Amino acid sequence: MTSAVKDPINEENPNLSPTSPAEDSDTTPLYPTSEPEPIPGLHGVPVRWYDADRTEPYTKIVPFQERHDTSVEFFYKPVTLSALGIGLVVLAYVATTQDVLEEGQDKRRVGAYAAIASFLTFSMIQFRDGPFIRPHPAFWRIILGLNLLYELALVFLLFQDLDSAREMMKYLDPDLGVPLAEKSYAEDCALTPRAIWNALDIFCIAHTLGWFGKAMILRDYWFCWILSIAFELAEYSLQHQLANFAECWWDHWILDVLLCNWLGTYLGMKVCQYLEVKPYEWRGIRQTRGLRSKAKRVLSQFSPHDFTAFEWGTATDFTHFFCVVLLLSVFLAAELNPFYLKTLLWMEPDHPFVIARLAFVFLWALPAVRELFQYISDPRKAVRMGQHVWLLLATIATEFLVIKKWSKGMFAPFPKTVKWGWAIGVALLVSYSMIQFGLPQARKYARNQRHKSRTKAS
Repeated sequence: MTSAVKDPINEENPNLSPTSPAEDSDTTPLYPTSEPEPIPGLHGVPVRWYDADRTEPYTKIVPFQERHDTSVEFFYKPVTLSALGIGLVVLAYVATTQDVLEEGQDKRRVGAYAAIASFLTFSMIQFRDGPFIRPHPAFWRIILGLNLLYELALVFLLFQDLDSAREMMKYLDPDLGVPLAEKSYAEDCALTPRAIWNALDIFCIAHTLGWFGKAMILRDYWFCWILSIAFELAEYSLQHQLANFAECWWDHWILDVLLCNWLGTYLGMKVCQYLEVKPYEWRGIRQTRGLRSKAKRVLSQFSPHDFTAFEWGTATDFTHFFCVVLLLSVFLAAELNPFYLKTLLWMEPDHPFVIARLAFVFLWALPAVRELFQYISDPRKAVRMGQHVWLLLATIATEFLVIKKWSKGMFAPFPKTVKWGWAIGVALLVSYSMIQFGLPQARKYARNQRHKSRTKAS
C-alpha cells in the first residue's frame, strides 16, 4: 500500500498533469529555444507619438522618432555639459569685460537679456518634449520657455497699477507712454466703391493670415466659421469701449467674414488636407543623392513629421461638447485680449510687441491644441493635461485678469442690449446641451429604473 504523497506543484494547480512542463520530464527541452524576432512597431504598424505609454504620473510624450541623420548626429546627442560650459564662458566674458559694455543703463538691459537667454537655454536642454519633433524637439522646448517667460511677466504686471505698467513699458521702448487716438472704421458706411477701397488696408492681409493660422491650429471648418461669426458679434458688443471695433455692416460681414476670414480659412484647410495625404520622406541627408534631393531633405526638416486630422466629436458626449466650447471661448478671449492690452498700454496696432504677441500665441497654440485633442480624445493615454495647453490656458486667463484690473474706470459699462444679447446666447447654449445630452441620459436612467422594478416584481 503506497502512501499518498502530495505534490506541492499539483496541489497549487490541480490542473497540471504529472508530465506537465512544471515538473521534470522527458518532454522538457534541454536548451532554451530562441524566441522569434519581434516585429517593429505595434503589431507591424509604426508607433506614433500618441501611442506612447502614459502610465507615469505626468503626461510623458515619447514621439515616434525618425532615424537620426548621421550627418547631423550632433543635434540629436545630449550636450548639457557642453552647453553649460559654453554658456558660463560667454556670461563671464560679457559680464566682466569692460571693453564690451559701458557702465550704466546698458548694463542693466543686457543683464536682463542674459537672464532671458540663460532661461531659454535651460528650457531647450531640460524641458520635456512636446507632441512635435520637427524641425527639432529643442525648438518647441524654447517655444514653451518663451510662453513661460511671458506668463511670468503677466503675473508681475498683475501686481502693478496701470500708470506704473505704462512707465515700465518705456524701458523696453522709449517711444511708448504716449496716449493714442483710437481710429473708427464706421465714418463712411455707404456701400460705394470708394468707401470699400478706403476700408482696404494692411489689416485685411493680417485678417487673412490670422485665419490661415487658426485653420492650421483647429483643423476644422465649422470651428473657424463659429469663431469668425462670434468675433464679429463680440465687436458689436464691445464697440462702445473700443472705437476701432466700430465698423460698417459690410465691413463686418463682407470684407471680414466672407472675404478675408473665408480666404484664410480655405487656404489653411487646404494646407491641412495636403499635409494629411502628403507622402513623408524620412531618409537622412546621406541616404539622398544629388544636390537637389539633399536640399529638399533639408527643407522637409521644417515640415511636419506626420499630420493628424482632428475629429473633435462635439456631439458625442457632454465632455467633448464642454471641452470644445471651452476651446472656442479661449480662442475668442485670445483674439480680444490684445485689443484691450494695446489700448491700455498705448500701443499702435502695428507695434512690434503686438505683432510678436500674435506670432507667439500662434506658435504656442500649435502644440497646445494638439495636446488638448489627445487629452479629450484618448484620456487613457493622456492621464494629465499636457504642459503646452496648461501653460497657454494660464496665459490667456492671466491676460484677462490684467485687463480686468486695469479696466476699472477706463471703459463705459455694458448697455442692457448687450447684456440681454449675451444672456440669450448663453441660455441657448445651455438649452442645447440639456436637450442633446441631458434628456437622453434622463430617459436612459428612467428605463433602467423601470427595468429594475419589473425584475424585482417578477
